[in-house]
Amino acid sequence: MQPLAILEPGRMGYAPAGALQQELVRRRAAGEIPDTLVLLEHAPVITLGRNAKAQNLLAGAAELAARGVEVAECDRGGDVTYHGPGQLVGYPILDLRASARPAFLPPKAGRLELGPVEYVRALEEVLIRVAGDAGLAARRIPGLTGVWTAQEPARKLAAIGIHVARGITSHGFALNVRDELANFGLIVPCGIHARGVTSLARESGRAWTLAEAAALVKLRFLEVFARELAAAAISWDDKSS
Repeated sequence: MQPLAILEPGRMGYAPAGALQQELVRRRAAGEIPDTLVLLEHAPVITLGRNAKAQNLLAGAAELAARGVEVAECDRGGDVTYHGPGQLVGYPILDLRASARPAFLPPKAGRLELGPVEYVRALEEVLIRVAGDAGLAARRIPGLTGVWTAQEPARKLAAIGIHVARGITSHGFALNVRDELANFGLIVPCGIHARGVTSLARESGRAWTLAEAAALVKLRFLEVFARELAAAAISWDDKSS
């Protein structure tokens, strides 16, 4: 199995986390580090992906400032989303060119590497299994990226938005863990009007901690991507965190 390093820097601002991703992408491309999963929590921030539409940001500058919510543009795919306390954010830095095809995906003749669409399906699989560990039935919805409750009306448990450059991934997923969802009212999450958002805590009636959710994510990420935990930790520049 390929090794996977895991970094858990705690709560980070969005800009410092972006700088950390850039550093790790550079080092992964150079072969200096193994594939790496970063798990963290952000201060309140609305992020605008490459396909973001202005009308999906519902609040003006004054309201955002009053709530202490930053707005940041980024190079991930997708529309508008929100990150904040109570949400576990995962940034996998993987070399897809060297990644084996996860066992849950159907075989694809003549192709061993993991493509971007299949990679997104694998991230969804990780989070569906995590939800199952939390006692929740979750699923995909055709045509909509992310993970949703199986029970109707389907509500979004986790958002996914990635960037891939020269085979190396960045950005990733955001799993709503605690029931701290009020700031989602500032946006149309991912540009989808008809479906709401939810959390592990709201759906299960249990007060999940981010540490508990992170333990499940690490277990299922290693399982789905057929990795083993790297023997040695990797260092990173934390001056700006």
